[in-house]
Amino acid sequence: MKVATIFTLASAVASASCFHRTTHIAGVEVIDTPIVRDVQKTIRQFPDFLYSHQMRSWLFGAAMINANATLRRSVDLEVHAVATMLHDLGWDQTPGSRWVSTDKRFEVDGAIGARTWLAEHPIGRFWSKDRVRKVYQAIALHGSGTIADFFELDEATIVDSIGLDYRGPGKGVTPEVYNRVAKEFPQDELLSGTNQTFTWFAQTKPATTYDTWLQPWGDNYVPGYSAVGYRSFDMVTGGSK
Repeated sequence: MKVATIFTLASAVASASCFHRTTHIAGVEVIDTPIVRDVQKTIRQFPDFLYSHQMRSWLFGAAMINANATLRRSVDLEVHAVATMLHDLGWDQTPGSRWVSTDKRFEVDGAIGARTWLAEHPIGRFWSKDRVRKVYQAIALHGSGTIADFFELDEATIVDSIGLDYRGPGKGVTPEVYNRVAKEFPQDELLSGTNQTFTWFAQTKPATTYDTWLQPWGDNYVPGYSAVGYRSFDMVTGGSK
């Protein structure tokens, strides 16, 4: 790669958080940079319910940030966009998916996948370690909001953004804005798709669901599934009741 090209890319990275173009999607003003557009292209390959969930997570979060002066001043909008849109790479059920492991929780798969995506991206590869860390940590913790809430503002905001898709309007996101985003990116299959995906995890890599908040899907929907002997309760009590 030519030195001039490297300089141009590095300059784009350095200036992105200070000066950036914006556009509107579903009526929400969002950051509009090459890496953000490339993330959108990446997630478009996934099934509609998953693509729409990741887009809504970003847009609800952007609306939340727009409505809060502290968040507008403090949150790295590219970090927020990349993390919210890539947070469920670990949900990819494509056979042989490069994003899904056989031995890691889906949150960790997503975090590793997003870090890999950034490392392979012509602009993302120049991101600072701190920005990559924020993306990684937010995705790894997005299933544990009660922990992520006490991390840095960027991570907490990313996790809050994802949660809005399930909780409904709030955090400065009005019903009008919420419904406009949901009309553009329908929520029809959100719950059924989530339920099917969590059941799939319990079926295909049960060890990653034992003693986690995903365990109920195995307990209720997967014949022969049992976390007994793998839970913290079993270790501490020696299996006694």
